[in-house]
Amino acid sequence: MLLEGKNIIITGASRGIGTGIAQLFSKHGANIAFTYRSSEESAKTLEKELSENGFKAKGYKSDASDFEAAQKLADDVIKDFGSIDVLVNNAGVTKDGLLMRMTEEDFDIVMNINMKSVFNMTKAVLRPMLKAKAGSIINMSSVVGLKGNAGQANYSASKAAINGFTKSTALELGSRNIRCNSIAPGFIETEMTEALGEETVKAWREQIPLKRGGTPEDIANTTLFLASDLSAYVTGQVINVCGGMLT
Repeated sequence: MLLEGKNIIITGASRGIGTGIAQLFSKHGANIAFTYRSSEESAKTLEKELSENGFKAKGYKSDASDFEAAQKLADDVIKDFGSIDVLVNNAGVTKDGLLMRMTEEDFDIVMNINMKSVFNMTKAVLRPMLKAKAGSIINMSSVVGLKGNAGQANYSASKAAINGFTKSTALELGSRNIRCNSIAPGFIETEMTEALGEETVKAWREQIPLKRGGTPEDIANTTLFLASDLSAYVTGQVINVCGGMLT
């Protein structure tokens, strides 16, 4: 029960990595407020599943890329849960394409949902965390934010920006006992990667020293560490969870 009694916000938790994080956190005693944008049925299913662990869970239809919506979400969570101990900025999207064909809209959508949402949500939880003089903010980045990737100029830029934001936030808030870290997943196998086809996925696996893709559980375990008091002296870091991809 590493998170017993902690109230946690997870953005974009109705599928993939976000769902894996929510499931593991709930098993460790956390009360979970999670956001979703469209998949209401999945959100209701997750809410019911998490509640069965005996701890509070509530889904909120909210767009983290909207500044006012993020503030309202934080206010609603304070009303419903009483405090915010941990924020996991997980909401993200891809709009891949070569730069010469990438539209301004594709660039803006990715930057707003991936990066601006991190700013919005971090601003929204600052007041309660500063008042409590404690908190952990965890931002979901990517290895492509460190090494780049052809066809993902917008996505790579958004994830690199998250890393810079993370480090600056850690420097600003460390004296108030508020920690901020990034997780940079490598090739994680979710329902999104299934669309790539088995041959493509197999080729990716062969490039990874551990010879397998990561799972949502691999990311959730690292997120659990950063959310818990086990990482009380860890802040301002970008932790690669990539099976050795960047080695």
